[in-house]
Amino acid sequence: MKILTAAQTRQADQATLREQNISSATLMERAAAAFTQWLMARQSPAEAGEVLVFCGPGNNGGDGLVAARLLHGAGYAVRVFELPADRYSADFEANRQRLPAPVPISTVRADALPAVPPAALVIDALFGTGLSRPLSGLAAALVQHLNQAGARIVAVDMPSGLLADAPQPPDSPIIRARHTVSFELPKLAFLLPQNAPYVGQWHTVPIGLSREFQAAADGNRYFVDATLLAGRLPRRAKFGHKGTYGHALLLAGSRGKIGAALLAAQACLRSGVGLLTVRTPAVGYDILQTAAPEAMALPDSSPDYLSELPDLKSYSAIGIGPGLDKADSARQVLEKLLRAATVPLVVDADALNMLGANPELLALLPPDSILTPHPKEFERLAGPARDDYHRLDLLQEFCRAHQCYTVLKGAYTCLGTPDGALYFNSTGNPGMATGGSGDVLTGVLTALRAQHLSALDAALLGIYAHGRAGDLAAQHTGEAGLVAGDLTRFLGPALQELTTAEAF
Repeated sequence: MKILTAAQTRQADQATLREQNISSATLMERAAAAFTQWLMARQSPAEAGEVLVFCGPGNNGGDGLVAARLLHGAGYAVRVFELPADRYSADFEANRQRLPAPVPISTVRADALPAVPPAALVIDALFGTGLSRPLSGLAAALVQHLNQAGARIVAVDMPSGLLADAPQPPDSPIIRARHTVSFELPKLAFLLPQNAPYVGQWHTVPIGLSREFQAAADGNRYFVDATLLAGRLPRRAKFGHKGTYGHALLLAGSRGKIGAALLAAQACLRSGVGLLTVRTPAVGYDILQTAAPEAMALPDSSPDYLSELPDLKSYSAIGIGPGLDKADSARQVLEKLLRAATVPLVVDADALNMLGANPELLALLPPDSILTPHPKEFERLAGPARDDYHRLDLLQEFCRAHQCYTVLKGAYTCLGTPDGALYFNSTGNPGMATGGSGDVLTGVLTALRAQHLSALDAALLGIYAHGRAGDLAAQHTGEAGLVAGDLTRFLGPALQELTTAEAF
């Protein structure tokens, strides 16, 4: 799905009104009902306790008024507080009139901010996507007051004070929500680490926004889900054989880091590759032959580090980096690979660090290579970022300049492409923040490229399946107990979920 800007979100609302021939009040009722149903499914009246609804003067405040009315009708104890304003939106005014008399409504005053018991449930409906500048005055004071109260806060569509798709100045007042319930689509702000303290856990609820508008809207930011990936992973052929599914080469490992090579190899094998050869220093030979007998081991003459590039003519994709170390001999192997490779490359870990330290090597990177840095590795490649939004700009510039696909790893791993598009992954969990998880991803991507998938399809399928394998594994191990080796066990089921169904 596309990630819309704040302006496009407002345009989507208007397109929905026209196409469905409904009023803005009807769409507001629909949105607030979806929010309220989400809340009531998780908190009974007894569990919620007193519900304090804080409303701003615009349509986000109107959503809050509708939610207050619906919650009151369902038996919740509700009080409403509105920010004073010279002008309120028409739908806000209408829904203020519809608020039942038993629901108390008060105007917030600067000299007497309302008491907020820590046990209360606070609904933040002060400001939504229409906000274009940091909060100030009474609104800022109220946000700080709510944050300090220690109550549970649920934000309607956006935490008040947070901009949907741009950074705020330092120390801007922003609601710190425990949950944010967004209408129809996630916002870019939800996907960036710097905003996590404000967004909390985010959720989307459908409100019937125009599908036609979403499909036609200009934009190059996407949220990767199974729908977006439909049709990208073909079903395996009845008469296919190991040659059909490619021969991958992994260049990986060094003394003390053969485990990285092994994890990448096991992941590659579990991701459908037909044949796999693993080149490691001689110290890794017995380990690989024992722990990954399905792979062919090709030991280097050096005992501790890679020192020789093998003949490349047999391979359909090559992965390099897991556990490689930065020894000079390994750097020479990387340079020879960059100069000689005629098949797709996946570059990870120490191979990335060597690219960052040696710009002349980066200049040799073949087009359509897939790079898999974590944020620090990416900084070594592209320079430091002022904030998470600037990092996305750097990612786009880097991918355009080097005509590569860059997988910037994180909670919502972001794939940058040569044409400037950004794809944020929807799968994965904090249990995957463990050593070796990236090595597994390298194996997955190398296998998919070896099977002749395009760089874009391989990268999208790879990051999604990698995260989905982590989600499946966490159901068995829990997040704290998850180790990288668990991911390989669930790569097959994760990829099977994505396999194109056979047409009747």
